Amino acid sequence: QLLVDISGSVDATEYNLQLQGYVDAFKSSAVQSAITGGTHGSIAVQFIYWSGSNEQQVMADWTLIDSISTANAFSDTLSVLSRPFSGMTGVGEAIDFGLGEFQTDNGFDGTRMVMDVSGDGTANQSGNTADARDAALAYIDTINGLPIGSDLSLATWYQNNVIGGSDSFMLPAANFSDFQAAIEDKRPYAKRLGEVI
Repeated sequence: QLLVDISGSVDATEYNLQLQGYVDAFKSSAVQSAITGGTHGSIAVQFIYWSGSNEQQVMADWTLIDSISTANAFSDTLSVLSRPFSGMTGVGEAIDFGLGEFQTDNGFDGTRMVMDVSGDGTANQSGNTADARDAALAYIDTINGLPIGSDLSLATWYQNNVIGGSDSFMLPAANFSDFQAAIEDKRPYAKRLGEVI
């Protein structure tokens, strides 16, 4: 599950760079090979935009990716998304929303449930993010963090409040251009995407 920050601090250029990173990822041979060559040869993925405490929206619902063609089709779905929000930064509520999507019957029976949270700021309209993380990890396996920004305090905040669970990782990017490159290159990320989302 991909939880993508589109709060007001993400300007139009940064929004496009962030989205393009995901679009390119699902069309990259590294990610496609990781998915089809993984333990099950497939993943189910859901793409969610989030902003303020009451602003979360599923933009691409749970989709089976088990081939190059289905990965390309998912990428095409992402490429035409429109931005629904540009508000505050409610990270905890985004995690709560994502957890609810795991808890409903989505038609899949995954061996691991993983949430990836990307964002360029700490919570400024939210309950306790660490509490939301802990509640989610009582049900799902892993929450990874993809903080975007050169401020080391942001990475530290993600480390302390967002990521957790088995084999969790943080993939910081200095800016949105670097985020795009990291998503396309996928040095640890291709493997992680290929295992499960």
